[in-house]
Amino acid sequence: MRSFRFRPIPFAATLALVVLGVALGNWQGRRAAEKLAVAHKLAAMSAMAPLELAPSADGASLAYRRVKLTGQFVAGWPVALNNRPLDGRAGVVLVMPFRLEGSALHVLVARGWLPRNQADVNQLPPFATPPGTLTIEGVVKPTLGHLMQLGEPAPLKPGAIVQNIDAGAFAAASGLQVAPYFVEQTGDSGDGLARNWPAPALGVEKHQGYQFQWYALAVMAALFFIVTGFRRGTDPDQ
Repeated sequence: MRSFRFRPIPFAATLALVVLGVALGNWQGRRAAEKLAVAHKLAAMSAMAPLELAPSADGASLAYRRVKLTGQFVAGWPVALNNRPLDGRAGVVLVMPFRLEGSALHVLVARGWLPRNQADVNQLPPFATPPGTLTIEGVVKPTLGHLMQLGEPAPLKPGAIVQNIDAGAFAAASGLQVAPYFVEQTGDSGDGLARNWPAPALGVEKHQGYQFQWYALAVMAALFFIVTGFRRGTDPDQ
């Protein structure tokens, strides 16, 4: 015969683990819900017609908004973001300033992906830049991502291949007036660049996984207390 023996100290420890597991599981669930809401907002924004980007536009309020830019590329200031593979191929992302028509403001545009220059990895691969005034489409981004920087970053100069890029640093190096945001070009301007931009990594699945783990900890702690509380015999002091 089995009887249950209540033990105050193990019960207190179990109760603490259950409360902790449920609380942290709920928190991870809220984080997942918040990021799902962001994902739905981004999907809704991507379905909206592109907005004409004005020089006075607030980049923070336009984050992830589809926009149209009219102006011209500054062909003398191309730079590239290194270590940006695409479909298993090594390559770079070409970034160039785009001067908005009727303004001195420049927007750093991620034009697209290029395969690495096999002849000289320290040189930009060949690419074409449409001349004159044109209208392009893209998505406003607060950053173009950030990769771990090993050692000193390469100095910003025309044709530089760098790991990361900052709008303020680019403005200081180029002497151009640069907006504090970026645009990932999506429309085709006849240059042959690849533009398979990855979707923003929101980490919803990570939070859902952590939520399951914390709930599982709470359940296992409760089950362990119950199972180990039963023992053979009718004498609870045995």
